[in-house]
Amino acid sequence: MALTNDLARAMGELCVELGRGVSALIDRRGRLVTVAVGDAADTPLPPLVGEAESRLYGLRLVHTHLKPGGLSGSDLTTLFLNRLDAIVAFDVSGSNGSLTVGPAHLAFVAPAASDQEDWLIEEPVSIRELEGIDILERIHALEEELSREAGARQVARTSAERAVLVGLATGAEAGDSKARLEELGELVRSAGGVVAAVSVQRRGTPDFRTVVGEGKLQEVVSLAFHEDADLLVFDRELSPAQAREIERLTNLKVLDRTQVILDIFARNARGREAQVQVELAQLQYQLPRLAGRGQEMSRLGGGIGTLGPGETKLEVDRRRIRDRIAALERAVGEISQRRAVTRKPRTESRTPVIALVGYTNAGKSTLFNALTHSDVVARDRLFATLRPTSREGWLPDLGPWGSKVIFTDTVGFIRDLPDELVNAFRATLEELHHADLLLHVVDGAAPGAPDRVDAVQRILDDLELEPQRLVVINKADAADEDVLAQLAQRYGAVGVSALTGAGLGELKTAIAHAVTDVVGIGLGGQVALLAEARP
Repeated sequence: MALTNDLARAMGELCVELGRGVSALIDRRGRLVTVAVGDAADTPLPPLVGEAESRLYGLRLVHTHLKPGGLSGSDLTTLFLNRLDAIVAFDVSGSNGSLTVGPAHLAFVAPAASDQEDWLIEEPVSIRELEGIDILERIHALEEELSREAGARQVARTSAERAVLVGLATGAEAGDSKARLEELGELVRSAGGVVAAVSVQRRGTPDFRTVVGEGKLQEVVSLAFHEDADLLVFDRELSPAQAREIERLTNLKVLDRTQVILDIFARNARGREAQVQVELAQLQYQLPRLAGRGQEMSRLGGGIGTLGPGETKLEVDRRRIRDRIAALERAVGEISQRRAVTRKPRTESRTPVIALVGYTNAGKSTLFNALTHSDVVARDRLFATLRPTSREGWLPDLGPWGSKVIFTDTVGFIRDLPDELVNAFRATLEELHHADLLLHVVDGAAPGAPDRVDAVQRILDDLELEPQRLVVINKADAADEDVLAQLAQRYGAVGVSALTGAGLGELKTAIAHAVTDVVGIGLGGQVALLAEARP
């Protein structure tokens, strides 16, 4: 073990003198790497020896305890989170020049397939008995087991990242946490990931450092280990400091909800317009998250003369990002101008424009195809449509304006839509301001459909959209009757099935009446009067 009786007594004497625990790191050659004062969790670790999941850290941690009781929770957590070769804690007591050392408590990381805890705890032994244990043989056997597990998982799993979803249910959000996590799971799958497990923490307020608290975070790391997950995804936006702290404590990749949404947008961006807007949103999100990294990259000792190249590079990176953001904002402005030119003929001809809006994956594109006899790609995934598409359609007679209208398929919404996306897609969202009618499409079969309607309505209100809204329930044939009745009562919703065509005739009539009323009012009420005169 390389923990000799002499080393144990030296550490014990220092522990008693200071009145604090003493820790030592020992490598596989038996060499003392470092000595630190404090708990095991406070011991600074050098760069990782083996990065592969089949490898342990390559270091053993030896720690003194002034109070008997064996390995503490902090000791075992440090062992597991850092994948140490082993951890040893031995009791120390002494007074009036006398010193008592022992017994020693030894533990190893448990393989993921183990039916025990995340660690294997040996029976207490004396320091001399500990010297006789072939610790290297145990470590090599454990690494072989870890390697077999890693190989089996590699064969069984796809290339997709496996994620643990982490949710926080505060007093105000407790009832909504299940729906939020289900939606987060949809987002992860749309981004190409696999949901390995879900963990929810219930507390009054978020922890300012880790959101869920360090105790819960340790449970999450254990869950990720046993579920072969390499990614933590939080159901809320993390501050830069929170993201860095969680990554430090878990040694796992950490994403928040906003990053997943941005990734989906980037995957689905087709065409120059969408790509420009998505890149702008990504850079606006990333810029504040560069803050605080300069010190880490340039830490050479502190004080005068410690400004390292990292700080300079950080400033260069910031400047480049700001310059790129400025260029992209100019490009978005040009997109807005081009859209204004495209809209001008429609405005002059007074062809009514109906914009389809709604929650992402509500079936807007499918309904758009059904209304316009088009073949716009409709995928069963979130944010499949990022670039507005306009097509002619035909409705029952609109009086002097005939029956021709323009339908526009737009980007889908989601609750708590990131501000970066709203800002970046303002050129796209301008289409909504210039529409004569907003056709709010709802997936009637989706869980929590009424809540999704309310979420989109709030977004539309926040965007200060003036056009009249008509709520249409898609997939009405698969929707719950109570949900249909509730939405019909609250919003006067019309039920259809875009796939089968059921209810499309009634929907077109409802759209025609709504558009006639709106356009008529805008032109002095002429069409509205005609509509009233119709049988």
